[in-house]
Amino acid sequence: MVVSIRKYEPDDVKAMVLIWNEVVEEGIAFPQEELLDEHSGKRFFDAQTYCGVAEDASGRIRGLYILHPNNVGRCGHICNASYAVRSDSRGLHIGEKLVMHCLAQGKAEGFRILQFNAVVATNVHARHLYERLGFAQLGTIPKGFRMKDGHYEDICPYYHEL
Repeated sequence: MVVSIRKYEPDDVKAMVLIWNEVVEEGIAFPQEELLDEHSGKRFFDAQTYCGVAEDASGRIRGLYILHPNNVGRCGHICNASYAVRSDSRGLHIGEKLVMHCLAQGKAEGFRILQFNAVVATNVHARHLYERLGFAQLGTIPKGFRMKDGHYEDICPYYHEL
């Protein structure tokens, strides 16, 4: 599928909230438990350093990413990101395009490292993608993520120099 990645616009928020909430409701990847509405979603997306959306040729939003500092001060050069792709658009390499755009955007924003704090160990598709794109796993945090059904899975922090 051909998609272009661009900076989000206010008219994108409704679609972004639907995609974000879909991942939150699945309960297997994002640490958030609270769903967004259009108002809280606009505030959330506006608060990020950068938000990118994957738009298909018809103008439909298929995925998104958020980019923001991972820490402050002496660690403020490290950024963090999250990615979400519509469930009906997964497997089409949209996530890969989002990550690649995010790597370039993070560097353009002045960050030097992109770090993922909590990649769920069972999220093998994301882990394979990150490793293929040159991310290094920093270790494993046993039982660091509470799944929607209440059991705990390991998390794997990753980083990539920009």
